[in-house]
Parts: sequence; C-alpha cells; structure tokens
Amino acid sequence: MKSNFSRIIQGCMSWGKWGNNLSSNEMEELIQFNLENGISSFDHADIYGDYTTETEFGKAFKNSSVKREDIQLISKCGIQYVGKTRPKNTVKHYQYDSNYIVYSAEKSIKDLNSEYLDLLLLHRPSPLIHPDEIKKAVDVLISQGKIRMFGVSNFSNEQTDLISLKSKVSVNQIQFSLSYNKALFDSSLDYMIANNIIPMSWSPLGLFFKEKNKLIDDVHLLLDEFCEKYTATKDQLLLSWILKHPSNIHPVIGTVKKERILKAIESEYIKLSEIDWFRMLETYLGHKLP
Repeated sequence: MKSNFSRIIQGCMSWGKWGNNLSSNEMEELIQFNLENGISSFDHADIYGDYTTETEFGKAFKNSSVKREDIQLISKCGIQYVGKTRPKNTVKHYQYDSNYIVYSAEKSIKDLNSEYLDLLLLHRPSPLIHPDEIKKAVDVLISQGKIRMFGVSNFSNEQTDLISLKSKVSVNQIQFSLSYNKALFDSSLDYMIANNIIPMSWSPLGLFFKEKNKLIDDVHLLLDEFCEKYTATKDQLLLSWILKHPSNIHPVIGTVKKERILKAIESEYIKLSEIDWFRMLETYLGHKLP
C-alpha cells in the first residue's frame, strides 16, 4: 500500500506530562520545525499524558499557521489506563465495543483541534475483542469522514486476521528495532508485505542507549566502524537498518531535540549495504544465521 505518511513519524508520547512537559509555544514551534524539515506525520494515543497530551497538542496546533491538509494525525484507542483522569479505572484493561471506539476517536479529533484523523489504531489486542464490534465503529467513522484509514498496533498476524475478517487493516504499528527483531522471524513483516499493510515501528532505537550487555557492547563496537564508513551517527545507522527492510517501515521517533530530529531525517539517505545490514543483525544475535 502506498503510504501518505512521512517516512519518519514524530511520536508525541513524551511531549506532555509523560516526559518533556513542553509548553504550548514549544509544541507549536516543534510542529512547525518537523513540518519544515520533512516530517509531516504525528503519532498520538488517547492515553498519552494520562489523557492530556492530545489536548495540549491540539491547542498548539490551533495556534500555529500549519494547515490541516499539510500534516497527518495518528491516534490510538482501546487502553483503559489507571490514572487521575479516569478514576473509575481500577485495573488496566482494554475496551473495544463499537460505541467506545467511536467516542474515543471523536474525542481525539476534538482534543487535537481537527475535523478528522488520518489514521486510527487499536492500541493493543484484547482477549475480548470481536470483529463485528470493530466493523460497526470503523464503518461509522469512515462513512462520516472522521477517519481516513484504520489499523492496529502490537497485533500478531492471527489477531490481525481476526479484525480483517470484517474491516480493512491498513497499518500495524509494532515494536521493532535491531534489539527487538522478533518481526523478522515470526513472519510479521512478510505478512504485512503480502497483505498490503503499512508497518510502523515504535521504539526504533531499541535498547542501545538504555542498557549495557555484551551483545549491545559488540554492536556499539561495530557501529564505531560504520560511523566512519558511512559518515553517520549510531542512531542514524540504527534507523537506516530499519529503513532498509523491503516492507517500507516507518519508524516512530520519540525525541523532541531538534538536532536528533534532523539526524533521524538524514538517516533516510544512508545507503546501508546488504552485507553490513546482516553484520549488524548477526552481531546483535550473537550467532550466525541459519
């Protein structure tokens, strides 16, 4: 499927109280900065910031000079988060009845100061999910022009098949990186190619700047070599490794630092060789491929 989203997507989870606590002016500036430099897609979820970040982003967007048609807004729904905003939630759970999905999408649209979402995702699979309920909601939202596309997040192939019985799944946003490479081996990415589904990857840098162990240290040594070879930074090489995959993955970056955003955009132009791609994978796995 041809994607209307920018190849690098700006994740907004840490823009609000779950991270950087950006002011409205800072958010407005960052929206404009991303757009001016080639990132036009912004990834949200209703729960971010305990259900507050979309509202803060929406205020900044409204005050900006950015035209709605120049950006793509993504949101997710379904997780019932235990926090201050919804005190009745005594246990984290998932809610996917059709009325709630429609309500959640409409609330995200209102909070983001938009007339529609470019993409609505079911945030995580639920053992109680039913494709008929999903279809009711998706049909209403698409027919009313409230969402342009529908998809899932963190769903397995089988879980996606269940939803696809009744509704077209256009996107699956999964955790994927060199250090979380499960999708290479469980056929998830192959499935998305075969079924014309756009893959997006959250946490694309994985564990390499968060944890230390022998495998991670070995990859850092290899990346030291590649930094010189490709005139690139380590985070750029990790993104270029994802971007090389033929499924056309869209990494969702989490940084709010302008210099790192620019580096992420520049990673699109790094032509990582096939051999070096496999060297990175083999080094992290710690053994030869079969």
